[in-house]
Amino acid sequence: MSGQAHASHGSFRRRLAALTRKEFRQLLRDPSNLAIGIVLPIVLILIFGYGLSLDTRNAPLAVVLEDASPTARDVVAGLAGSPYLSPTWVNTFPEAEQLLRERRVDGIVRVPADFSRRLAAGDGRIQLLLHGTDANSAATLGRYVNGAIAHWQQQQADRLGRAGAPPGVRVVERMWFNAANTSTWYLVPGLIALIMTLVGAFLTALVVAREWERGTLEALFVTPVRSMEILLAKLIPYFAVGMLGLALCLLAARLLFQVPLHGSLTVLLVSSTLYLFVALGMGLLISAATRNQFLASQIVVLASFLPALMLSGFLFDLRNVPAPVRVVGSILPATWFMELIKTSFLAGDHWPLIARNWAVLAGYAVLLFNAARLRTRKRLD
Repeated sequence: MSGQAHASHGSFRRRLAALTRKEFRQLLRDPSNLAIGIVLPIVLILIFGYGLSLDTRNAPLAVVLEDASPTARDVVAGLAGSPYLSPTWVNTFPEAEQLLRERRVDGIVRVPADFSRRLAAGDGRIQLLLHGTDANSAATLGRYVNGAIAHWQQQQADRLGRAGAPPGVRVVERMWFNAANTSTWYLVPGLIALIMTLVGAFLTALVVAREWERGTLEALFVTPVRSMEILLAKLIPYFAVGMLGLALCLLAARLLFQVPLHGSLTVLLVSSTLYLFVALGMGLLISAATRNQFLASQIVVLASFLPALMLSGFLFDLRNVPAPVRVVGSILPATWFMELIKTSFLAGDHWPLIARNWAVLAGYAVLLFNAARLRTRKRLD
């Protein structure tokens, strides 16, 4: 019995190796496949990295009142009245700092304990800490906070009958997680998720659907190879192309745009590998379900690329969209990977977030690959 199992295992390896060699030769024989897998990622990251800028609004804000005087409360009361701000009042600065690190707020307004005393001396200071992973949002948030403080000062001037705002309140601003204060640092990591979606799902779906159209897969069905071996042979070459595209994107992010990598490179690679398996599984499933290149390309764009572009948090914060849209975004695998890769680049390794998102992506990968295997049954229609 053990001899039969060993022979069966050896046959599996030989068949898989032969199929994989065939797939690599076919991949190299068609320049369009390599163009999608290698050239397109570079083109996209250059276009988006150099040409796209974002605007945002309505960011959550933590307010720490270390000075409980009526004057201090009056200064920051205008934050609650702004339609663009959603302040959360916390008791201590460490609590607010934890909220900022977990990205539950986009900034911290800190009124120090000596604010009233220094204000009486004409030098009242309020500290503003901004989450800089999205530089555009951070800059907008800074303007809103400064505007609210300036409005309070103007009210005081009107009350005192002065022509201008009284001196004394100054917002001391600092940027966290994006010292360069540039939206490029926010966009480029997200571009990697889009490019891996395009290379993994789009390229795989087109190539496999083309083989369905030509009858190549049906010819394989009359051979001893199993559907699992066929899928693995399809997956391996395009996994290599996807990882090559990832390497090019990482080099561009570091060398062209100087985006820092605060987290572990190992964590980033594991996250990218899991998501690439998800994208490849999605492409295999779509091609097996449609068996038509045109239909497969349309479904890939509608089901993977456009949702990853619009609803994953790449262009705007999902907390600013209606609840039903936010729910749809949370279902997308790209949303979980987008959060992982931006955190790895700009904030560092936050292990509760990493473990949760890894588990979700691994679940998606297993689900999609098994669904593709079930759709690729050895039968002739």
